[in-house]
Amino acid sequence: MPTLRVALAQINPTVGDFKNNIDKIVNAIEQAKEACADVITFPELSLCGYPPEDLLLRPKFMRDNRNALESVIEHTEDIIAVIGFADLMDGNVYNSAALINNCKLVSIYHKVELPNYGVFDEKRYFTSGNGCLTFDINGIKASVNICEDIWIKGSKVEDCVRDNNVKVTLNLSSSPFHAGKLSLRRDILASFARRTNTYVCYNNLVGGQDELVFDGGSLIVSPQGQIIASAKRFEEEILITDIDINGSDNIELKTKDAECSIYHPTIAPELGRIEEVYDALVLGTRDYIRKNGFKKVILGLSGGIDSSITAAIAVSALGKENVIGVTMPSQYTSSETRSDAQILAEKLGIQFMTIPISPVFTTYLDILKEPFGEGKAGIEVENLQARIRGNILMALSNKFGWLVLTTGNKSETAVGYCTLYGDMAGGFAVIKDVPKTLVYELSEYFNKKNNAEIIPESVFKRPPTAELRPNQKDEDSLPPYPILDPILRAYVEEDKSIDDIISYGFNAETVKDVIRLVDRSEYKRRQAPPGVKITPKAFGRDRRLPITNRYRS
Repeated sequence: MPTLRVALAQINPTVGDFKNNIDKIVNAIEQAKEACADVITFPELSLCGYPPEDLLLRPKFMRDNRNALESVIEHTEDIIAVIGFADLMDGNVYNSAALINNCKLVSIYHKVELPNYGVFDEKRYFTSGNGCLTFDINGIKASVNICEDIWIKGSKVEDCVRDNNVKVTLNLSSSPFHAGKLSLRRDILASFARRTNTYVCYNNLVGGQDELVFDGGSLIVSPQGQIIASAKRFEEEILITDIDINGSDNIELKTKDAECSIYHPTIAPELGRIEEVYDALVLGTRDYIRKNGFKKVILGLSGGIDSSITAAIAVSALGKENVIGVTMPSQYTSSETRSDAQILAEKLGIQFMTIPISPVFTTYLDILKEPFGEGKAGIEVENLQARIRGNILMALSNKFGWLVLTTGNKSETAVGYCTLYGDMAGGFAVIKDVPKTLVYELSEYFNKKNNAEIIPESVFKRPPTAELRPNQKDEDSLPPYPILDPILRAYVEEDKSIDDIISYGFNAETVKDVIRLVDRSEYKRRQAPPGVKITPKAFGRDRRLPITNRYRS
């Protein structure tokens, strides 16, 4: 039986960083050669990074992209390489795969199915291909395609694979993460493999890019739809597997020659729901900080659950020496929250500062006494405290070059329970897409993962509060989070109407109030920093609504 040794290079490129992307690709090719691989694949648009967005509209970017491909071709002696890149032909830009054999560009495949939903804007940039790329290797018929091409049942690509009796499909992908996405991918790949009677070698990108995280998890699926090899998630890996095309799920392992080791199929460990979300947040934070040239981060530590988990993720991503926590107490800050903030910082091992805001707050109130006039203090005084804290963090950021992490969660962001230029001030919003109830689950996971009570138990038990007025609680302004979060999920992520949500058993007035808050807060969210996407629909590039909008569902 003919045997194919496939190497799937699951790499973490950076958009526009051609030099380092080339180095990663060339290094992987050399490792594949040493392993006697017949063919090595790389993820979708891995040469230029994904998604390159409007860089694709710049002629020089496209020339540099092509020059990068030519430089990689020189390193492909005695191996076949399939590399994702952007191709410019006759004035059109294509999402493409270069098929290279022994230092020669054999063919270029243009992606046929262009996704244009959710976070995808491919029809803005790319022209759809209409061809089919198949080739023979070691007497085995193989095909090359890209991501969405095998997600569409009954597509031209599916017909091509089936009609040409293709035995191995090499699919390049950049499929962004959200919780539970891996299961969907596996179902899609297994279904395609069964319908076309082909092995699917699926190579997915890994790494963070702005709000998106790509989780890797590359797979090889048999014609019967069984996973026979898988790469780790959230880290780079070269998955090398020998495939003997014998029509069964049992892969006979052979070596190409005596100097080459046998590559047994490996299955990466499974991750639970909370574990995969935590790993996505860590990777997204690390790559955003590092790829944008920062080394250290700073955040406000309030003694609450949100800032606690944000600090924990930052330490996991960057190391304790690169995280600075600041507590900024006012006259409304309890001794308990101040103590919890300090305990957390000590247990995480991070630098910790205390900068009281009361003197500044008092000065502001004196200055504003006349324009504010008589009357009871309201939200303007509460938000003033948040804005003072934001100014302090930004001042430290400017002085030392530290990036400010904001600590607001998705539940608060959804309903506008946040302050523009206050707690929203910063460069990256780590838990922007994490509902409040999930924040608690992640915090419990972090303590369990470390076999220690790093986030104090009192932080879990204390009712959530912004501490901007005496005895303030979140539930003074919002429904309890176990009620709020399901309403938000239905409205924001599932696009359900008011009547739909009420029919689920929620109080009608509560639903109407929540949706009113969500709708009126769009202008705030548009000014928020980016954050890691972990749900099926995140605020930002995933959910786009007009700010000026009078439609009510």
